[in-house]
Amino acid sequence: MPTVRTNDIETYYERRGEGPPVVFVHGAVVDHSQWNPQFEALSDEYTTIAYDVRGHGRTGGSQRGRYSVDLFADDLGALLDALDIDEAVLCGLSTGGCIAQVYAARHPDRVAGLVLADTFAPEYLSVGERLQRSLLLRATVPFVRVLGYERVERWLVRLQERISGEGVSGDYENIERIRQTGPKMATDEFAKVIGAVAGFHRSEVRFPAITAPTLVLYGEHEAPFMRRQARHLGTEIGGATVRAVPGAGHASNLDNPEFVTDAVRELLAEAYPAETAELAEESRA
Repeated sequence: MPTVRTNDIETYYERRGEGPPVVFVHGAVVDHSQWNPQFEALSDEYTTIAYDVRGHGRTGGSQRGRYSVDLFADDLGALLDALDIDEAVLCGLSTGGCIAQVYAARHPDRVAGLVLADTFAPEYLSVGERLQRSLLLRATVPFVRVLGYERVERWLVRLQERISGEGVSGDYENIERIRQTGPKMATDEFAKVIGAVAGFHRSEVRFPAITAPTLVLYGEHEAPFMRRQARHLGTEIGGATVRAVPGAGHASNLDNPEFVTDAVRELLAEAYPAETAELAEESRA
C-alpha cells in the first residue's frame, strides 16, 4: 500500500502513467476513487496521482483535535514535496476544490493549472448559503453519532432535492458505491472533517495570486448557491473558464465523466503546451 509521510500522518496515494503530473483531490466523506474516471483516462498521457485526504479512506485519521481546509492544503503541499513534484495541475472537487484553491493561492509558482469542480469560495454569497454550509452541516454531527453518516447523508440528499429540485445530487448511487468499497470513516473523523468544511469561511484565499490556467466546472442541476459560487470563482480568478456539466449534479465528474474528462484534457493542453505538442508529434509519427 503506497504511502508517504505528510506532516504528522501517512498519506495513501495511487499513481498511474507517465508525463506531466495531474493531482486529484476528492470531496468530503469519500476517498480518492471519486476521481477514478479521470484518473484512469488521463493516465494515457499524464502522470495521474490521487490520494486520500486526512481523515478519509486509507489515510485515516490523526490525533489532532480539529481540522481545517488550511491544514488539508498543508498536507497537499507535503505530499507534492514527498513525491518530488515541483509543479502540477490540481483538480479538486467540492471540498477538494476548497483545498486546491487555498494551495494554488499560496503557491502559485507550483501550480501549472487548476480545475475547480462543484466547489465554492470561502465567502458566503447569501444568508441561505451560510445556513447550508455552516449551520446545517454542523447540525448533522449529533445525528451521525447515533445513526451513522450514510443514513444522515441520504436524508440530506432528499432534503436538498426538496429545496433545490431533483437532480441536484446527480446519480447518488455513484457515491454510495464508493462508500461500499472503501474503508469506513470514524465518527470523530467525520465531525472534524465537517468542522473543516463548515469553517472554510475563515480561510483566506488571495485569488489574484492564482495565475495558472483555471477551469471552473459545475453540474447543470447543482444547487443555486453552488451555481452562483461557480460564477463568483470565475470572476475572482482572472482568465478562468466556467463551464456547466450537462445533466450533472454535485459530483459532476461521475454524473458525466466523458464531458469532464474532455474538459480537463483541454485544460491540460493549455497548462502543458510544450509537452502536449510533443505528444501530438509522437502520435503523428
